[in-house]
Amino acid sequence: MNRARGPYAFTLYVAGATERSDAARSNLLTLCESRIVDGYEITVIDVVDRPELAEENRILATPTVIRLAPLPHRRVIGDLSDQRRAALALGLPDSAELAQKRRGDD
Repeated sequence: MNRARGPYAFTLYVAGATERSDAARSNLLTLCESRIVDGYEITVIDVVDRPELAEENRILATPTVIRLAPLPHRRVIGDLSDQRRAALALGLPDSAELAQKRRGDD
C-alpha cells in the first residue's frame, strides 16, 4: 500500500483482520492522501503473523503506526479516527502548508 515512494514512510502494526485494524489502515491512507503531496510509503505488519517484529519494535498495543521518515520517528497508538490529532502527532503538513506546497511557493 503506497503511492510513489516519497519522503514519508510509515509502518502500521495491526493484530489480525479486525474492524479496528481496517479502520487504522483506512484512516492512515486518508491522512496520507489528503496531507502528503510528495509521496509516501505504508508497510502493514500483522503482529499475529510476525510477533518477532512486534517485539523487536516494542509494539505493546495495536494498531500502532510509526512514522519512520522523515526523522525523528513518531508513534501513534489507535485507529487514527481523530484525523486532526493523528496528523499533528505524526507531524504531517497542515492545510496551509499543503496549499503552499501545491502552489509551489515553498
